[in-house]
Amino acid sequence: MTYTSSCHCGALSATVDEDPPTKGMTCNCSICRRKGNIHHFTTADKVSLVRPAGQAMEYTFNKHAVRHQFCATCGCAPFAEGKGPGGVAMVEINLRCVPGLDLGTLEITEFDGAAM
Repeated sequence: MTYTSSCHCGALSATVDEDPPTKGMTCNCSICRRKGNIHHFTTADKVSLVRPAGQAMEYTFNKHAVRHQFCATCGCAPFAEGKGPGGVAMVEINLRCVPGLDLGTLEITEFDGAAM
């Protein structure tokens, strides 16, 4: 089964080749507390990204380990890319950008990114 995370205008999307998650994670680091994402992390080989030229804007900070991407038109951030533990390429899916996913059913884990 697959699911898709997309920006509000539909220009950016990430289609994930796995069942929709039942768990998500929030974080209180300096960017996550402002964006309010509910994160799901998966390996890059399971994700097909649509990023038309000039449409995906990118923001990095601190160690520049994660490429936070957002739409140049609507500003929504449906995904980010980086390296997970062991240097494996990973994609963060913003579960708030997955249409039809009942966020109220997710088991949410809180990560204390502010303490890092």
